[in-house]
Amino acid sequence: MSDILADSRDALIAAARSAMETAYAPYSGFHVGAALLFDDGAIVTGANVENASYGLSLCAETVACSIAAHAGRRGGLLAVAVLGGMQGQVDAAISPCGRCRQILNELAALGGTDPLVLCVGEHEVVEMRLSVLLPNAFGPANLA
Repeated sequence: MSDILADSRDALIAAARSAMETAYAPYSGFHVGAALLFDDGAIVTGANVENASYGLSLCAETVACSIAAHAGRRGGLLAVAVLGGMQGQVDAAISPCGRCRQILNELAALGGTDPLVLCVGEHEVVEMRLSVLLPNAFGPANLA
């Protein structure tokens, strides 16, 4: 883990935990928070937003990436923390779903990074690179 990640790890996890508190999950009851760390030290967060039409629901990582894009961020993604649980109680470590892995990959590819993904549980943090979660990813380079 790079020095910037070691120095920012606890803050990144705390930001994801704080974001989880704003989740809107009346249907599943499963609250998720995500936090993205950028190379300038900025942290952007998001929480899941459910919808009665389930397919229209938004995952926390997707919300965070959308907020980052809206702020003009096009690359520089160093790390992602994600955590969640029923009624906002963190239990087992969770990882981004397939859709979120693809969306994170797009943001990372714009800056040529392979972010560290922190899958946070109550008693553990599982760390792996996005390329491990999404091997042979399809991205902007495939369209060149």
